[in-house]
Amino acid sequence: MKTQRVLMSLVSMFFLTLTALHVSGQTIPPGKQYEDMSRSERLVFVGEQARRIAREMSGSEYEFTADFEKDIQRAVTQYAERIGKGSKTDLRVVMERGRAHAPTLSAVFRARNVSPLFGLYIPWIESEYKNLEASGPMGAIGMFQFLPATGERYGLTTQELFDVARSADAAARYLLDSMQVFSSDPMKEALALLSYNRGAQKTARELKVLLNDQNKRCSICAMTADRSKLDETFRQESVFYVPRFFAAAIIGENPQVFGVQMQPLSSH
Repeated sequence: MKTQRVLMSLVSMFFLTLTALHVSGQTIPPGKQYEDMSRSERLVFVGEQARRIAREMSGSEYEFTADFEKDIQRAVTQYAERIGKGSKTDLRVVMERGRAHAPTLSAVFRARNVSPLFGLYIPWIESEYKNLEASGPMGAIGMFQFLPATGERYGLTTQELFDVARSADAAARYLLDSMQVFSSDPMKEALALLSYNRGAQKTARELKVLLNDQNKRCSICAMTADRSKLDETFRQESVFYVPRFFAAAIIGENPQVFGVQMQPLSSH
C-alpha cells in the first residue's frame, strides 16, 4: 500500500509538472519554477493548488475569494524566500525534518479518519517540526504546540505532549471536535484550522457577528476580510494562520516547483 501511495504521488506530481495550468484564462508553461513566475502566474498557481489542497482535506470544493488567495500567495512567497539560504532557517531543513516525521504523522491522522494533510502541515506552521519546550510554565509544548491544559483535556500529561504520535493523535481529536462545532459550514475544515489557533467557541461567536448572505459561502474569507472588526490577537496572529497552512501545504506537496529535490511530504 505504501508503494502504491508513493507511485500515485509521483504520477500526480508528474502531471502537475508537465501539464500546463489553466485558471482564469491564463496558462502557466509546464515545468516553470515558482521563482520564475510572474506575479499573476503565481496567483494562478497558488489559487489552483489551494483549491486542490482543500479538496483533498474536505472532499468538497472551496470557493476562496481572490483576496484570500492573495493572502495565501503572500505566505507562499514568504516561505519560498527562505529556500536555499544555507542556514538553520533554510526551508529545506524544515522540510527534511517534516519528511522524517511524515510517516508517523500521516498514519496517526489516517487512524482517526482525518486528512493526513492536517497532520503534516499543522506542525510545520506551529513548530517547524521541532519538539519545542514551553517558554513559560503555561506555555505551549511540543511539535503540535498544545497548552498543558488543552493536553490534559485530551488525556495527555505535560511530558506526553513531547511524544509526537500521542500529540498528533490529540491534535486529530481536537480538529474532529472543532469540525463538529462547524458541521453546517461548507468550510468546516478551514474553520477547524483557525480554531486550532484561536479556539472553536470564540471562532463560532465571531462568525455569528460577521457572516451574512453575501459572504457566507467562504466563511474563512469573511473573517480575514473583516479582520478590522476583530481583536488585536486576530489581526496580529490568527488572520495569518490558515493562509500559512495552505502555503505550507502547497510547498510541501509541490517541492520541485520550489527547487527542492524531494517528493511530496504526503508520499512518505
